[in-house]
Amino acid sequence: MKAYYAHETAIIDDGCTIGEGTKIWHFSHIMPNCTIGENCNIGQNVVISPEVVLGKNVKVQNNVSIYTGVTCEDDVFLGPSMVFTNVINPRSAVNRRGQYAKTHVGKGASIGANATIVCGHDIGEFAFIGAGAVVTKTVPPYALVVGNPSRQVGWMSEFGHKLAFDENGMATCPESGEQYQLVGGKVSKVS
Repeated sequence: MKAYYAHETAIIDDGCTIGEGTKIWHFSHIMPNCTIGENCNIGQNVVISPEVVLGKNVKVQNNVSIYTGVTCEDDVFLGPSMVFTNVINPRSAVNRRGQYAKTHVGKGASIGANATIVCGHDIGEFAFIGAGAVVTKTVPPYALVVGNPSRQVGWMSEFGHKLAFDENGMATCPESGEQYQLVGGKVSKVS
């Protein structure tokens, strides 16, 4: 008996490892040798290409494409219709399967609806990518980026709130009460 749920229309190829409590919904295709952690939710019409790795509690919304070379840590949110790329200069007549660039998404990061992550640019832990953003460079942990091409417009707490730093470089999340410090262009949680 499977420890995960897959809708009858989902296709799961050989060699996949799928964690307990994970749900895979209508018309999704999990390609060979993927690793999907426990308690993930794979929405409708999702494609997960060969050898992709998803951690625990990853939420993949409808119509998302996750291509070979992508890894996501635990608690990542991938919004509706967002997409990762895996080749910088695709051409139909040129086979570049051996040139896939890697993209790593850190723990707790959120990527908004219709965002595009150009391959080879990592997303830091708890970063927040706004809806429709086109990410063309690496995003630091806790950064808030928006636009096309994306640009950083602030910092986010682990609970998903924009942080307002005082003159001492300190900020408090309005929901959790956790404190964050900004030093040298880097944010860290202090409590």
